[in-house]
Amino acid sequence: MDRVILDLRRKIKNKQLKIAVVGLGYVGFPLALEFARKRVLVTGIEIDCDRLKSIINRKSYISDVSNEALKDSLDSGYFKVSADFSDIKNADVILVCVPTPLKGKNLPDISFIKNAVKEAALYIKNGALVILESTTYPGTTEEEILPIFQNRGLVHGKDFYLCFSPERIDPGNKRFPVHKIPKVVGGLSPRATRLAMLVYGIIIKQVIPVSSARCAETVKLLENTFRLINIGLIDELSMMAHKMKIDIWEVVQAASTKPFGFMPFYPGPGVGGHCIPKDPLYLHWKAKSFGFHSRFISLASNVINYMPEYIVKRIEEALGQRNKQIKNSEILVMGVTYKKDVKDLRKSPSIDVINSLRRHGAKVAYSDPFIPFLRLKEIDLKSVVLNDKKIREFDCVLIATDHTGVDYFGLLKNARLIFDSRNVFKGGHKEKVERL
Repeated sequence: MDRVILDLRRKIKNKQLKIAVVGLGYVGFPLALEFARKRVLVTGIEIDCDRLKSIINRKSYISDVSNEALKDSLDSGYFKVSADFSDIKNADVILVCVPTPLKGKNLPDISFIKNAVKEAALYIKNGALVILESTTYPGTTEEEILPIFQNRGLVHGKDFYLCFSPERIDPGNKRFPVHKIPKVVGGLSPRATRLAMLVYGIIIKQVIPVSSARCAETVKLLENTFRLINIGLIDELSMMAHKMKIDIWEVVQAASTKPFGFMPFYPGPGVGGHCIPKDPLYLHWKAKSFGFHSRFISLASNVINYMPEYIVKRIEEALGQRNKQIKNSEILVMGVTYKKDVKDLRKSPSIDVINSLRRHGAKVAYSDPFIPFLRLKEIDLKSVVLNDKKIREFDCVLIATDHTGVDYFGLLKNARLIFDSRNVFKGGHKEKVERL
């Protein structure tokens, strides 16, 4: 059998494997602790001072990592953190989990990846496996990352191995933590793929190899493009159904009874997080370099981006029916995180709704148990503590994010007008409830 494969198997069996995780965010942090939990020596590389301070103080900054899990990993000695890239010099495996935002007019920004890899290339040990997990466009691993190592005189397949494995973290999803999510891997060579399979096999039961890094990169983009397009579709249908005086929620519920050929998606004020609003645009940008325009991605993205403004227009209509103008109206936004039960504001459509309401002259407050303070461009807000008396002060309450444990029925029983964008008030309409 291949000597390189045998050597890695030996290190895994004897618990001698050393892993470095570059970037301890929503992807890298839980991944690092999962390896540490399996008694693999893990060094987390993080240059954010606040994150480093939190870890040293045994305080987790993401919902998927508990303080107890962090403390256990640190106390076990299998997890340590550093801001110094030289600490990866003994790592057999380097996992790169850094942000890949958009810049300018929806252009991919892979500067975080390139900077991290340039630093790693200075200290990489001979024969190490480098795995990129950061979501990016097809071809990045081969066209952008490989040359960084080659420019230092390193030869793939001899001095190092390179692979891409798309992250699939779903923040706040208790049903599918990192170790229960199947892993896709695609290397620049069959050996690189096999090595990655052995590494991820330590913590994940199902590891799926694909033929190339380019294929693995596209897998992630397909997954989130599928979601973007279907969310855009149901958002558009919800606007159409409103014109036709049809309850879109009832339609989706009935359609969901079909046992084949249908998957339910639900309308809302938009989409947020680190994946769905961004990832399909990476694919859209790359396709254009091949002379191909992805019309579905453009259309779905435009529809979704319009939803915050559409919500405001619907609120304006509802207020008008009650002889109230949106200007100077007191409006409470319930929930500002991008999804339920996570402390995460990334690309949250609730923020766009708040900004749009303020542009229309409304006086906006918010309430969210996960976000005590909210800093916007022109104003700082504090989460409102709600009671019967406080609710009566608002002309309208918008349910933008529904959180488990929030008693919407009890809290809002005395509200003047409720705009329910999340179908919290299921079933029959009350006179004061407007639904998306």
